[in-house]
Amino acid sequence: MEMRSEPKRITGKSIISLAIVVCLLLLFMQPRASLAWQPQPGDIIFQTSPSSQSLAIHKATHSLWSHVGIILLKNNKPMVFEASGDVRYTPLQKWIDHGVGKSYVAKRLKQPLSTAQVQALNQQAGYFIGKPYDILFGWSDTDIYCSELVWKMYFRAAGLKIGTVQRIEDFDLSSPAVKKIIKARYGDKLPLNEQVISPVAMFDSPLLETVASVGY
Repeated sequence: MEMRSEPKRITGKSIISLAIVVCLLLLFMQPRASLAWQPQPGDIIFQTSPSSQSLAIHKATHSLWSHVGIILLKNNKPMVFEASGDVRYTPLQKWIDHGVGKSYVAKRLKQPLSTAQVQALNQQAGYFIGKPYDILFGWSDTDIYCSELVWKMYFRAAGLKIGTVQRIEDFDLSSPAVKKIIKARYGDKLPLNEQVISPVAMFDSPLLETVASVGY
């Protein structure tokens, strides 16, 4: 006579455990947000920032771009090295999410960087990290603003001038938004001859080509 085992009872604990397993499987099966390009060290990424000074930058430079950072690898993950509050590494997706409409444009050198140049960029990052943001847009290394950071890193690491350096007097200082910033930060002592590199000057550099454009 064939012996048959009794069917196992399904307990409440078993149902809960099964539900947890199914939920975890569904979670990992969800499609992950994909980027519009394959980031490489040295890529330069531009966005419209929601910061309080963004409108003034738009008016002064007659452009959309008010913030810029550079892609570097940290723990084998692409991060945006940026000057925002202070100089820091920011996860790429977090940086994108922070921009207006999550829109951005990524650019890359037409002539690929060498391994030595990428290493030199990382060395420059070690020098600049933690430095405070420069609200006065000065040209010293004591404080640093976003486009100044990326420009100086490229110049010192690879000898490349990404964009034309201008003077404060070269910009349109006539709008109320710009005048308000000038009054608050400089009073009556605006250094018109101070060197400045703007995000749009870097964006327009003939050394770069666009590798991704999202929302523009």
